[in-house]
Parts: sequence; C-alpha cells; structure tokens
Amino acid sequence: MAELFRTEGLTHVFKSGQAGLRNISLHIDSGSLIVLAGRNGSGKTLLVRHFVGLSTPTAGKVFFHEEPVEQAIKKIRTSVGYVFQDADLQIFSQTVAEDVAFGPENLMFPAEVVELRVRQALSVTRLDSMRNRRPETLSGGEKRRLAIAGILAMEPECLILDEPFANLDLESINDVVEILLELHKSGKTLIVVTHELEKILPFADRLIILDNGELVFSGHPQETNPELYKCHGLVCPLEGHFPWVYQDFSFFSAKHKIGNTKKATPPKGA
Repeated sequence: MAELFRTEGLTHVFKSGQAGLRNISLHIDSGSLIVLAGRNGSGKTLLVRHFVGLSTPTAGKVFFHEEPVEQAIKKIRTSVGYVFQDADLQIFSQTVAEDVAFGPENLMFPAEVVELRVRQALSVTRLDSMRNRRPETLSGGEKRRLAIAGILAMEPECLILDEPFANLDLESINDVVEILLELHKSGKTLIVVTHELEKILPFADRLIILDNGELVFSGHPQETNPELYKCHGLVCPLEGHFPWVYQDFSFFSAKHKIGNTKKATPPKGA
C-alpha cells in the first residue's frame, strides 16, 4: 500500500514543559482502517492534530504523501476530513442539505457539482429523507452522521474521526459503524480515535496505542492480549475479558440482595 502519513521522532512539548508526544515514529497506509487508542490524556487527539497541521512539532517531522505537512497544508485541507467529537462544532447552516453543501460551495464549485456531492453524501450517511430538516431537530446520532456527510461532500481520501461513538445509543453506533465500513470498502483511509475499542476493533487493519505520549503498540489487533490493554488503561475487548459482559447475575444478586423481598424487622418502639 502507498503511504499516506508518516511521523519521524515526533515530539510535542507544551509551554508548561509537559511532553504530550514523545519520539513517535509510525506510518499510516492509504486505504487502511486504523484504530488509534489510549487512555485519556495519552496523546491521541494531539497526534492526529499534527497529521492535519493543527499542531506544530517541538521536534521531529510529519509527512503527508512523502511531503512535509507544513508544505502540504492546501492538499491536506481538501484530502483529509476531520470529524470532531462534538458534532455541533461542525454544523452551521439552516438545513441539513445546506450544511452538507457548505464546504463545496466555499470551494466555488458549480451549483450542479455541489448538488451532486450533497446527494451522494446524504445517501451514504442515510440522511436523504432529512435534507430539509433543521439540524437542531436531529438526534445525536443523526448529527454525527451529518458531520460525516459534510466531510464526505469534500470527497476526501482520508477521514479522521475523534471519538465517533461518544454519547450515542446502540442503534446510532451501529449506523455509524456501517457507514464507516462502507467508506473503508470504497477505498477511504479511516483513522478512528477512540477508547471504545469493542465497537470498531474487529474491523481494523491496525491498532495503534499511545500511553503518556509514547507509542506502546502498533500492529494487527490479533497480535494483542489482555495484559496489553490492562497495562495501558484500556478495556479489553477480547472475548471473556470485556468487564460488563456477564454469564449470569449471581454475583450481583448476592452482593446487592437482588430479589430479597423479606421485610426488615422494625426497631422496637417503632
């Protein structure tokens, strides 16, 4: 596969002196589905901000298609879409269709091209019937799909999604996962930043784990083991280890006296 992103010794030190990223060297292949995981504060979001030029390295380099990111900003703006965790930050317009059209219109595409891209993006994200709805009337899952549609209208080769399953119910999660799988099948590169591994990891080509700003794992999910997740503050998604999937509730029944309907003896004199 062709290389999309590459970092060499990427280090980011905040003004406080704290290191957010420490000597990160990795590559992202075009057409791959990457899951980027790590506990809160591990450097996940900071790393992808470097991919799109939103942060500047203290040391090291970041490349996009073999070109230094700082020299490829214009290409990145049209080739890489960034879907924020808070979908409301990416919704500006009065209707769903107008919001999806925002990006192509700002690139001064002809009206017929804009409309074609809007129709295609709404179809992929299953929002066709909602094109005239006001965004504020959408559910959380529908807003997340709208944010993705707005990015797709720009026809990027890569999507970066920051915690795309946050605050969604099961049905909405399934909708997002199905859309991501369709995009991956079509050849898009997907970088999914999440700590909710159980929702997307089975479909990933590669798992990258950061901890305390360091790269601690990069490989196929099948190469992982329960101890790896435990050591780096992640819920283990492997069968038999997912902590809230229980065979029965006997433990809880005993601990919390579930089903105990015996009335307590009232104190004397009550």
